[in-house]
Amino acid sequence: MNAFFDDNLLLNNACGKELYKSVRALSIIDYHSHLDQYAIAENRKTDNIGELWLARDHYKWRVMRMCGVDENLITGDADWRDKFRAYAATLPMLAGNPLYYWTHLELKIVFGINESLSADNADEIYDKANAVLSGMTVGALLEKFGVEYIATTDDPTSDLSAHGRHGSVLVAPTFRADNVLKCEDSYVSRLAEAAGCKTDDLDDYLGAITNRLDYFVSHGCKIADQSFSDFPPRYADKKRAEFLFAHRRELSDSEKEELLGFLLVWLSKEYKKRGMLMQLHFAVTRNVNPEIYAEKGVDMGCDVPTDGVCEKSLIAFLSALGEAERPDIVLYSLNPNDVAMLAAISGAFRRVRMGAAWWFNDTVCGIRDNLSKIAEYACLGTNLGMLTDSRSFTSYARFDFFRRILCDYVGGMVERGEYSREAAETLVRNICYNNIKTQLGI
Repeated sequence: MNAFFDDNLLLNNACGKELYKSVRALSIIDYHSHLDQYAIAENRKTDNIGELWLARDHYKWRVMRMCGVDENLITGDADWRDKFRAYAATLPMLAGNPLYYWTHLELKIVFGINESLSADNADEIYDKANAVLSGMTVGALLEKFGVEYIATTDDPTSDLSAHGRHGSVLVAPTFRADNVLKCEDSYVSRLAEAAGCKTDDLDDYLGAITNRLDYFVSHGCKIADQSFSDFPPRYADKKRAEFLFAHRRELSDSEKEELLGFLLVWLSKEYKKRGMLMQLHFAVTRNVNPEIYAEKGVDMGCDVPTDGVCEKSLIAFLSALGEAERPDIVLYSLNPNDVAMLAAISGAFRRVRMGAAWWFNDTVCGIRDNLSKIAEYACLGTNLGMLTDSRSFTSYARFDFFRRILCDYVGGMVERGEYSREAAETLVRNICYNNIKTQLGI
């Protein structure tokens, strides 16, 4: 059998193989995703692999564009079989790309198909997969992966009607405050409507945010999330922020940064009061292809890493929060050059830690580098492990991908005499499951 499909994929030492056996079947806690909560609540059928894989997955769209696939076969209205064929034809070109691993892990775990996908067998695999999917629901798919908890990503104006327990899975909202931080007029009005209160001045606006935050918490929210390019270089005080909010339509870029800084610090304190985990995603430039953005909109696979975060700006943000005001914070940079610096900074402030290798870094080399930098500059044992950050219900194969790499990394240290075998199993089990379960109190 081809070694790629062997059970020891990415496990290059005996200890790693034993460690993997202890974590491979652990339940999954996905604390950051972009899954459709309505599809889960309605337990929709997932009877077409073309739609399941290609309807919302910008990772696949990117590689299809790179390989010259026509846009109609990517985000257009072409038949799902034709789209699947087009994606299958890219696979032999993706040596080393995480999609090569993920795709084949998904085929094996979900469909029991242990073949290398290509244009030659695309129709055969399409039909085999659809036969497996016949009558399968989203709930059954999540149960197959052992998913226990899913945190979706939700705007503060969301009604959260689809969240709650669905079968064996608890689906909880995440308070995604990106629009809150921008203070655009149309959104300020939307927030007022959702909260049922005025947003005429800053105090009104903060009251509306508090209203929605408490609503989220009452619906099981335990996590907040923000995404931006970099931390603001300046932070307005309350009086200055009142002036800036009142004049928000005419602010310069530097004044917008001041207001964002005030709101970011204020929100952090509110999260702390409610015992929430705060996730911060940064060093990303979005929608860099103007033509695709104009025609298709956001989340089309045209976001890219940007310059690393300014360490002085991050330190200023963390310093603006006293020890008693700072929530538990997880840092994610899209720029891999940030990892060592961020891991080092996390040691200077309580309740701050590095997150998983995010997005473009979710690769074999990226995960290994993330783990080694955290181990060397911070504390590997407190890591919260893997998440999907995905819109695809089959993306839970990425947990298996991560667990293999983690066990290989730790097993390698054990076999080199650098780490205790007795401690290794507890370490990997904590990273894969126990740490995040304890963090969220679930």
